[in-house]
Amino acid sequence: MLKAIILIGGPQKGTRFRPLSFEVPKPLFPVAGVPMLQHHIEACAQVPDMKEIILIGFYQPNDELNRFISSAQQEFKIPIRYLQEFAALGTGGGIYHFRDQILSGGPAAFFLMNADVCSEFPLQEMLRFHRQHGENHCGVLLGTTANRTQSLNYGCIVENHETNEVLHFVEKPSTFVSDIINCGIYLFTPDIFGHIGTVFQRNQQIYVYNNREELTNGKQMPEVIRLEQDIFTTLAGQKKLFVYKTQYFWSQIKSAGSAIYASRLYLKQYHQTHPERLATNQDGTPKIIGDVYIHPTANIDPSAVLGANVSIGKGVTIGGGVRVRESIVLHGAVLQDHCCVLNSIVGWDSTVGKWARVEGTPSDPNPNDPYAKIDSETLFRDGGLTPSITILGCNVNIPSEVIIRNSIVLPHKDLNRSFQNQIIL
Repeated sequence: MLKAIILIGGPQKGTRFRPLSFEVPKPLFPVAGVPMLQHHIEACAQVPDMKEIILIGFYQPNDELNRFISSAQQEFKIPIRYLQEFAALGTGGGIYHFRDQILSGGPAAFFLMNADVCSEFPLQEMLRFHRQHGENHCGVLLGTTANRTQSLNYGCIVENHETNEVLHFVEKPSTFVSDIINCGIYLFTPDIFGHIGTVFQRNQQIYVYNNREELTNGKQMPEVIRLEQDIFTTLAGQKKLFVYKTQYFWSQIKSAGSAIYASRLYLKQYHQTHPERLATNQDGTPKIIGDVYIHPTANIDPSAVLGANVSIGKGVTIGGGVRVRESIVLHGAVLQDHCCVLNSIVGWDSTVGKWARVEGTPSDPNPNDPYAKIDSETLFRDGGLTPSITILGCNVNIPSEVIIRNSIVLPHKDLNRSFQNQIIL
């Protein structure tokens, strides 16, 4: 018997998703036509003997989340429930807080994954790898290869190349440690809770010793436990952790730019997993270039040109002569005649006027480096807004014949002129 735990976090602060996240929790943001979280759930549901999927986070339960859970349960025929943390408890604190629910029914092991990653999720391969390494270890980490420079932005794993044992683990090191990075996808046995409990007891002793000062600082709470810093660094070298290296795609989804990139990866995967989701060229339909997802309810003029890497949401209206490339257009948006949308996210119920141009700067990994990952974007650089994907929040109106380039437009804005490299509040 197996279970899967997906850490969905909570309301994000200071991220590039914030203009879009006012409407739905970040894990429900559509990537390649379906909520980001659905890709995780689909992969979990395909694992034999998977009995339950548990979502853990500190979002307040809302109608959007409840509808998604209900719909996913019906589609994938597996129990799914949401457990709300009383505060952000970290990657280890959340599962330790809900350990009784996770261990109910006596699962032999459970998958744990972060919601803000995209991957082919080689869960069944991880399970076989886990079983090949006997019963004495307590976890398998999914790893992938990054280049030397970008590896400093991730948790780095030093392995025994013969046994795949994790010998050393460092979270975001200041100097090069290893080109194998942590993917945020794990397979644990129930033994992991004993190691987390040891850290919790130590945190409690420190908490009491400090006379419970600085109570407002969440890091002082003994319940806050981080797997990466508090658990993996301790267990490395003790024959308790192993790393399974994937050759499939993997990327974090931390920004609008990485959402566009993740959409491209999933759309390409649809050729094998969901070819019915990909639009094709037919008489009386828009011209399709490359991989494109179009929701069945979208109304698109046959003279429009879409692709490559385009996702069109529910109820979208696209007029004649429109060009869309490397973009996500969310439900209810209207793209009027002859407008152009490139490297952008068009929010819910937004309107782009006739002959307008909405354009961003792509932030793709280096195509000449097979191990390159998408860079972590900084919002500002050299005193100005870093050129990146253009975001239109929900219910934004772009007038005709203007240009919006490399900008973030917060929700419910009616613009009256062109903007470049700005955040429109």
